[in-house]
Amino acid sequence: MSKTPALFIGHGSPMNTFEQNGYTEAWQAFGRNLPRPKALLVVSAHWYFGATAITAMPNPRTIHDFYGFPQALFDYEYPAAGDPDLAREITELVKPEWMGLDRDQWGLDHGTWSVLAHMYPEADIPCLQLSINALKPLDYHLKLAARLAALRERGVMIIASGNIVHNLQKIQWHQPNLALDWAERFDDAVAEQLAHEPGDILKVCGHQDYDLAVPTPDHFIPLLYIAGLAAAENTKPEPLVRGYSLGSLSMSCYGMDAAVELRKIKNGAAQLPEGVPADQTNI
Repeated sequence: MSKTPALFIGHGSPMNTFEQNGYTEAWQAFGRNLPRPKALLVVSAHWYFGATAITAMPNPRTIHDFYGFPQALFDYEYPAAGDPDLAREITELVKPEWMGLDRDQWGLDHGTWSVLAHMYPEADIPCLQLSINALKPLDYHLKLAARLAALRERGVMIIASGNIVHNLQKIQWHQPNLALDWAERFDDAVAEQLAHEPGDILKVCGHQDYDLAVPTPDHFIPLLYIAGLAAAENTKPEPLVRGYSLGSLSMSCYGMDAAVELRKIKNGAAQLPEGVPADQTNI
């Protein structure tokens, strides 16, 4: 039985919602060419608080969780439906771990909709968002991901949205495609770990550049969900896109059961992203 793809997407700036660049073209290619899911479950770096919860409202609101950006971003709406029944099923699936049903507090934040605006611009696939429990140790997220693996056999696409390297203090605003040396080293170390033993992804926390690359864990933790899924299924994530933005952001994307589908497309994601050296694009 084929499994619905799972993705880790480096989402970068909220401005990617409106921009046409190599990365957003890659996300568009994912949406066009991967099998259409029945529902989406997104782990976004931006719902980072002290509990494990899942959106369970029929119509999640669009959350504008940022400041200082153009008004058009605050006006943007992503009106995807929720799926309360699926949310309840997921809380049962992960037992004995506890997961709360959020019926009125959160919704879809820009870690979710800035990507889905390109993958599924019609907002016509039910979408749920899973919080990142900030009070749990890192290995908790690997174990929770393993409990979610069965969803891929039921038509649910799991999308983890963050950035492997995310240091806002070191951004080089006028160099959009730059990779600082430490950012590139850490991103490469993560790529190597995923290629060999994704279940041991936490070994990269001992890397010399970890503290610079991951000054806060919120954007790094989504990666643990793709690593945890891969470990549970005894497979390895496939690199889809490698690249950098503004010196201190990694835009790398990984997938499970995605690369083979994308390779079938004559002019698909293999051409992306533009502006990134050819050896950074792995399809």
